[in-house]
Amino acid sequence: MESGHPYLPITKEDEEEMLKSIGRESLEELFSTIPEKFRLKRELKIPDSHSELEVTRRIQELAGRNQSREDGRIFLGSGVGLHYIPAAVRAIVGRSEFVTAYTSYQPEISQGMLQTLFEYQSLMAELLSVDVVNSSMYDMASALAEAARMTVRIGARRSRFLVPSTINPMHFRVLSTYAEPAAIEVQKVEYDHATGLMSIADLRSKVDDTVAGVYIENPSYLGFIETQVDEISKVVHDAGAFLVAGVDLLSLGVMRPPGSYGADIVIGEGQELGSPVSYGGPLLGVFGCRMDRRLVYQMPGRLVGMTRTTTEPYERGFVLTLSPREQHIRREKATSNICSNEALLAVTAAIYLSLLGPAGLKQIGEAIAYRSNYAAKELSTIPGVLAPAIGRAVWKEFVVRFEKGVSVKAVHDGLLAHHMHGGVSLTKEFPALGEAMLLSVTEVHTKAMIDDLVKTVRETVTRGGRR
Repeated sequence: MESGHPYLPITKEDEEEMLKSIGRESLEELFSTIPEKFRLKRELKIPDSHSELEVTRRIQELAGRNQSREDGRIFLGSGVGLHYIPAAVRAIVGRSEFVTAYTSYQPEISQGMLQTLFEYQSLMAELLSVDVVNSSMYDMASALAEAARMTVRIGARRSRFLVPSTINPMHFRVLSTYAEPAAIEVQKVEYDHATGLMSIADLRSKVDDTVAGVYIENPSYLGFIETQVDEISKVVHDAGAFLVAGVDLLSLGVMRPPGSYGADIVIGEGQELGSPVSYGGPLLGVFGCRMDRRLVYQMPGRLVGMTRTTTEPYERGFVLTLSPREQHIRREKATSNICSNEALLAVTAAIYLSLLGPAGLKQIGEAIAYRSNYAAKELSTIPGVLAPAIGRAVWKEFVVRFEKGVSVKAVHDGLLAHHMHGGVSLTKEFPALGEAMLLSVTEVHTKAMIDDLVKTVRETVTRGGRR
């Protein structure tokens, strides 16, 4: 057999058979509908073949140019977190029983995976202080969008959804994309530019019988802690709307869970619970609600339930209690098309939470709080630097503003020159904050690393932001 192409595993015989099956004599005839002006007239610049040893060495050379995230010199957050992943998490989640599992269409032969997802739901419900948590969404952004649509489906003749003006910009864009075809009007609520807190007066003026839900972030995208959650909850519920709360899951080791201040629907990003930071993912959307039939029946995703035999000796069994996917029910009644792509991430989160336990979560929460507040305090000693630039209380992330003509780009360049990565620039999304960046400090950052960050920023600012 003769191969027709050095990079494609197809023989001349295969090619002729395929062409014959579709009634064509040649590849040229197959592509005859493509105009000549769009065809490539030269050979592709593909290098000659190399031995496995040569290829391995080349890959190692290229990989050696990368800066490892393991050295903790990255202060980039903005929705994902750089956290330590215990070796036990990687070992357990890498077992073939988890890695190869697919959607549990046949529960009788998927008991292990169903039980694991049931444990995930139970752990997350306890952490969030809510009654029901589904078996995951794609990410926090899609979870927010699904929550907004869910409130509108339940709230008859209500088609508005309110969000804070300090919302994560990426989440807002995803929300807007989901809301437009559902004729949902998304409106922002103003905030105090000094404290970052939501304007209660503006909220009261916008909440009426056309609002289905109100969303709050705590901690917020800009890092400050929303201290008015009880008052906001009362305003929202007095108007007959639903309160949706977005939280940083690791903060719940030291902060109040959303269920304690009356959140009807809760969402979060589960990547920080044992999953690595990669190029755009993988992410894990956490979605839960209080026990209300209207909410539970409209919840997207899947719910795994536990049952048992009616007579002794009792035997447990796990089933898909709720499956609102178009694969399970009529398409027009489906509320979700999420498959099994996030199941492994949910398993990872369950393993991470079970290994750390309440004491471990508290320790991590306190470590992050100490480190981030230390970093903000030290940065604020630099003339022309304000940290935190918005809000009084911060937990992990905080805004740093540069004055006296110093630009965010200059600070970024200065940090990169010292093999550090700064935070996300806020100048485009939040122009009112001026030249500002969002820094993220977690448990992986030591005092020495933070001091090095402060020293580099000080040197850059002292030069007037010029290199």
